[in-house]
Formats: sequence, C-alpha cells, structure tokens
Amino acid sequence: MPPTATSPARSVASVPPQPGPPAPKARDPFFDNAKYLAIVLVVLGHAWEPLTHTSRAAMALYLTVYTFHMPAFVLISGYFSRGFDLSPPKLKRLITSVLVPYLLFQLAYVEFQHLFEKGAEPDPFTLLEPWYLNWFLAALFVWRLTTPIWKIIRWPVPVAFAIAVMAAMTREVGSEFDLMRVMQFLPFFVIGLRLEARHFELLRRRWVRIAAVPLFVCAAAVAYGLAPRLDSGWFYRNSSVQGLHEPLWTAPVMVAALSLCAAALTVGFLAWVPRRRTWFTVLGTGTMYGFLLHGFVIKLSRWREWYDLYSWIRGPLGEVLVSVLAVALITVLCTAPVRRVFRCVVEPRMDWAFRGSPPPAATGAAGSASAARSTSPAEAAERARPDA
Repeated sequence: MPPTATSPARSVASVPPQPGPPAPKARDPFFDNAKYLAIVLVVLGHAWEPLTHTSRAAMALYLTVYTFHMPAFVLISGYFSRGFDLSPPKLKRLITSVLVPYLLFQLAYVEFQHLFEKGAEPDPFTLLEPWYLNWFLAALFVWRLTTPIWKIIRWPVPVAFAIAVMAAMTREVGSEFDLMRVMQFLPFFVIGLRLEARHFELLRRRWVRIAAVPLFVCAAAVAYGLAPRLDSGWFYRNSSVQGLHEPLWTAPVMVAALSLCAAALTVGFLAWVPRRRTWFTVLGTGTMYGFLLHGFVIKLSRWREWYDLYSWIRGPLGEVLVSVLAVALITVLCTAPVRRVFRCVVEPRMDWAFRGSPPPAATGAAGSASAARSTSPAEAAERARPDA
C-alpha cells in the first residue's frame, strides 16, 4: 500500500513548542510596603529636624527614627543586590538607575541652590562630592560594585564592621563620594546581602511583633532622656570621632552600640510591615523618586524659613501638621503620575548608549519578536527587581 500522507496540520501540531524566557518573578508586597514605610520615616526625619531645636519630644522622635531608618533602607538595598555581578545586563542597570541619576541630580541640586538660596555663597558643581541626598546614590554605586567581593570572602559581615570602625577612627577620610557614610553604613548592606527569604519569615512570629511594641516605647523613652545631651551627629554616620570631639576609644563602642540599636529597631520595624497588598504597596515601587525629589522641598523650607512663619509651627499643633504634610508629600512623589514625569532622570531608558542593544523602535510582529529575543532572562529578571 502506498504510504499515508501526513497532513500539514498534524505536522505542525507534532512540533514541540519552543521554550521562551522565564516570566519575571512576581514582586513581594512585603518589600514594597517596607520601602514605602521606610521612605516615610526618612522624610519625617528631615521634616522634624528644625523642630528639634525647640522641642525635646521632637528630638526624641528624631533620634529614634534616625537610629534605624537608613540602616533599614540600606539593608533592603543589600538584600536586592544579592544577584548583582559584573555581567553586562547588571552593569547597564547600575549605570542607568544609579550612576546617571547621580550625575543629573548632582547638577539639579546645585542649580536649584543657585536659584533659591539667597544670601549664601552657592556651592560649585562637582562630581566627586555628593550634594545632600545624592550621597545615597554614590554609596549604592560603590556598594553594588563591591558586591562580588562580599560574596567570596569568608567573613564578610565582621570585615564590614571592621571597616566601619576604622572609618570612624580615621580623621583623614575625605568627602569624595561621601566615603565616611559609605563605610559606616556598609555593614547593613553586607548583612542584607547575606539574608535569605527564610530570615524574613521569622519576623512573622507573633512574639516578635509583640516584643516590637515595648522595644520602640523603650527606644523613644531612652531618646527622650538622652535628647538634651546626645550629639545627633552620631546618627548621620558622616564624621569621625575626632570630628565629633570624642576620644578614639569611643569609635568601636559607638559603632557597636548604634549598630545593635539599629538592628533591633529594624527587626521591630520589619515585623510590623504588612505582608499583604495595601493601598501603599504600589508606592513602594517608586521610593527612589520620592527620596530624590523631596530634597528640593526640604531645602526650600530651610532657605525660605517656613518653620519661622508662625510661632505655633514649633508647638505641638505645628509638629502634627508638619508630620502630616511630610507624609502627604512623600506619598504624592511616589505616585505613578510623578514617576512618569521624572522617569527620564530617575530611570532613563538608555539602550542607545550600549553595544548590542535593540534599536529604539521596532514595528510589526517581527520587530516585537526581535525585541523579545534581545531581552535575556537575566535582563528581564533584573528589570522586575524592586530596587531599593
């Protein structure tokens, strides 16, 4: 008998489907919630600073928040830097999301000062000395570049703490890239690199959440007692002990004490972060926008002396109003419309600047397929990461 012809339909159906790139992992709402709440604390701290000169209660809250808000932010940044290596996709992401915004906001901050700070000598534009909030971008750039080192050495966390102590003891650390802060906050970044998802699961235990309440009450009470005497410069991590007019032996003592307090309060803070999706979960994806943009409002409030417009602003009612306005400000700055406007400077799309990047525009189904093929699984996963 003659062989039976196979229909074209059956031939096509018998071809196994080609595997495509894996879908990006879904975002965990816990970390987006944590980032939003952490950036709220950052802005509250900046908004409260002028009130600390006349209010002991404001100073106590300020010291409590400054003990852990940046360590928590840095730790989360370290956790989401675990996958960083020196591969081209990761380096591209580092350049476009950290280095380029650093350069753009360095220029924007300086020009903003030239325009709005009256009666003061304007700062010169420089690439090496971060202006105001830009220190975090400079630090994040250095930390991520050194991530492969922390992955291969045997005792990364103790080494990072040793560097922090030596930095606190060294008078000669310059202001280039705010290296003092880079080194003193380094342990929290390295701890974040070493954490795994199972460590954050421990925070869900009921006793941890319960213990966090008296922990914060005690922290605020201690801060209230120390407020008249304690130099807040310890919490900025940008000075050596000599710069704070303290003896050399205080460096290891204060680094250890502040780090333990920061770790305890960070655990308490993260224990109370919601794990489900909330109304502010989506805002956690835009915290870098809020962080960089709120600095313009904070500086303008100082230069135009908004806190001195009315005497009641430095009273209890004013403190509440300032807090509400600060939360409203950072909430607005993290919203989607603001992100769309400022994406060109905070997260610029710069495929044109790199070799092997896809063309700026592709038309038709063939162009879409080509663009999909040009995005490697590593690039897709990196774009889905909730950068801190």
